[in-house]
Amino acid sequence: MSGLFDLTGRVALVTGSSRGIGNALARALAGAGATVVLNGINALRLKAAEAAMAADFAPGRVHSIAFDVTKDTEAARGVSWVEEQVGPLQILVNNAGIQHRVPMLELDVADWERVITTDLTSAFLVGREAARHMIPRGKGKIINICSVQTDLARPTIAP
Repeated sequence: MSGLFDLTGRVALVTGSSRGIGNALARALAGAGATVVLNGINALRLKAAEAAMAADFAPGRVHSIAFDVTKDTEAARGVSWVEEQVGPLQILVNNAGIQHRVPMLELDVADWERVITTDLTSAFLVGREAARHMIPRGKGKIINICSVQTDLARPTIAP
């Protein structure tokens, strides 16, 4: 547990956490005492991430569920699974995100829409499902992660 704050007994879901920033965020939450649920769409990568993280924490502190955060029915299924299998969801970190490393003039509309759906719409979909459980309990935190790309212009990354 971190000396900064104690999340012991709290359940946290981190979207897009099979690797990268999301995995680091989940690890930090677990380090502060939370029981964490990893999420991603690649089930094999997700299970590997769960096993790697679980080795560093007490049994039952790390879980995972594969679901597509860009689909409302999947978001509902994922959040319901957390509530039923792990415990009341108290912390949601909307971290899932993608980018296309191409110049803007080469980015087609389908890829643009995929970025918007993954980076923005998913936060709404999963956040709404989490809120359906948090609001009646009168507690919960939803944290939305965004990218520094909003402040940087690069010729080969759009958006």
